[in-house]
Amino acid sequence: MYAASREALTRTRSALESALAAVSAGAATAAAAQTGAELFTAVEVLDGQRTLRAALADPSAPAAVRENLAEQVFSGKVSAETLATLKTAAVQDWSTSADLRNSLVRLGRESLLRAADDQNQLDTVEDELFRLGRIVAGNPDLEQSLSDRARPVAAKRELLSKLLYGKVTAVTEALAGQAVGRLQSAPADAFNELSELAAARRDKAVAHVRSALPLSVAQTERLAETLTRTYGKPVTVHVEVDPELLGGLVVRVGDEVIDGSAAGRLASLRKNLK
Repeated sequence: MYAASREALTRTRSALESALAAVSAGAATAAAAQTGAELFTAVEVLDGQRTLRAALADPSAPAAVRENLAEQVFSGKVSAETLATLKTAAVQDWSTSADLRNSLVRLGRESLLRAADDQNQLDTVEDELFRLGRIVAGNPDLEQSLSDRARPVAAKRELLSKLLYGKVTAVTEALAGQAVGRLQSAPADAFNELSELAAARRDKAVAHVRSALPLSVAQTERLAETLTRTYGKPVTVHVEVDPELLGGLVVRVGDEVIDGSAAGRLASLRKNLK
């Protein structure tokens, strides 16, 4: 996003956090979960109404007009916390209407993760999303069904719901269901991004590790300790066994890849011999 949209997101996030902070302690978790779900619904409304999304993100229109429009469209249909967030978003100057919608998706995800955090479920949600990504990546038919642009979103979500029902937390199911409805990458990648967002909320990094052989608990813990020292923050390690590596590990943290596998060394040797 351009600077204008980044600033708009920051201001809208502040409004969301203030609205949720004003909720009584006993109702805070439910309010965060409800707001997250309602922001997702609001985005779907905007996705389906080109004129509305253009009007809400039109920088040439007075801010008061855009705020009133958000009030008219969403008042009585969403909670006070969600409405306050949408009205704040409407008065911001967004570079594009897509930035507005993507930012509301981001805030919806953050609200759901906040609810998971309040219930001490953030670790669980992070792990469930990572494992879901691995399951999808390992099942070509499932991945094709979820990424098929010709398949109705409702059908994708029903398929995913059947897969996840009774096996994951409500937050994981809500996040995954929303993601398959607006895929901008492969389904497995989308779920991995959500897992990393959950880790980021705990100020942790995520290391995606491919290993030629399964790692023991002790080996995984030592690797996590080493990466934590390297990156200066706690690192969660997710391990995937990949026999094609022949030996060693490939570690990815964000955009950085450390290839210590036998296959990687052989590829490097072949390249140097050319």
